[in-house]
Amino acid sequence: MMHSQQPQHRSTRLKFGRWRNKLACLFVAMLLAGNTVPATMASASAGTDGRAAETKRVAIVIDDFGNGMTGTAEMMKLPFPFTVAVMPFMPTTRADAETAHKLGHDVIVHMPMEPNKGKREWLGPGALTTDLSDSEIRKRVEAAIDNVPFAVGMNNHMGSKVTADERAMRIVLAVCKERGLFFLDSRTTFKTVVPKVANELGVPLLSNHVFLDDVYSVQHIAKQIGVLRKYLEEHENCVAIGHVGPPGKKTAAVLLQSTPVLRENAVIVKLSDLVQRTDEHHILP
Repeated sequence: MMHSQQPQHRSTRLKFGRWRNKLACLFVAMLLAGNTVPATMASASAGTDGRAAETKRVAIVIDDFGNGMTGTAEMMKLPFPFTVAVMPFMPTTRADAETAHKLGHDVIVHMPMEPNKGKREWLGPGALTTDLSDSEIRKRVEAAIDNVPFAVGMNNHMGSKVTADERAMRIVLAVCKERGLFFLDSRTTFKTVVPKVANELGVPLLSNHVFLDDVYSVQHIAKQIGVLRKYLEEHENCVAIGHVGPPGKKTAAVLLQSTPVLRENAVIVKLSDLVQRTDEHHILP
């Protein structure tokens, strides 16, 4: 008798999970439209699973700070610790890094790197390109770190070409090791050599698992929150990247409204907390 009831029980749980995800998307859309979310809807989504939250970790990284981008103020008001990736040599580089640090967030250098496709002017000042000499790459990485106060790590801005170039990344990661910084591989190319080189040099490495706002719509961002939650079902840690700029206010609103749902699945942490969970030379998948 018990065996015959189990499939029906699993089906009920799956249906409830799908219903709850749809509900979360609905009240995020209502929030952005300026409507009030009914109390019954909010409470239906706000339950917590203490056991999952105790063992799982999710780190939210927001890229492209440093240029007074749309959504900056909204991101800084999020009610959980996250990681602020700040581009060097930009108008609000120092101000954004200082604000994030005062609020208790991690600050990392959002290092502009050459992509396989795209305009060079999109990179901003001090960018790394594969035609630079070894000494110039080192000089630019060191200058970028010096320009972003309170930086504890680095990740790549764009960079599909540079992160696949072993010569360039060996220099970048060597400087990170010298300065005591970890590196987050944003995974803008499947040809990345970052894990190989970081492992050889002993640089603490994290990797991005989910881009939240690669499509600039509330519906897509809410869907990516679901992808994040699905990833956590089979993994202890998840890193997700969003952005200020064109999707900034939408991403901030979805993250704000999704905070209870995220906390059902994991503890929301900074990248440095994930690094501390690992052994000194262990590379997170």
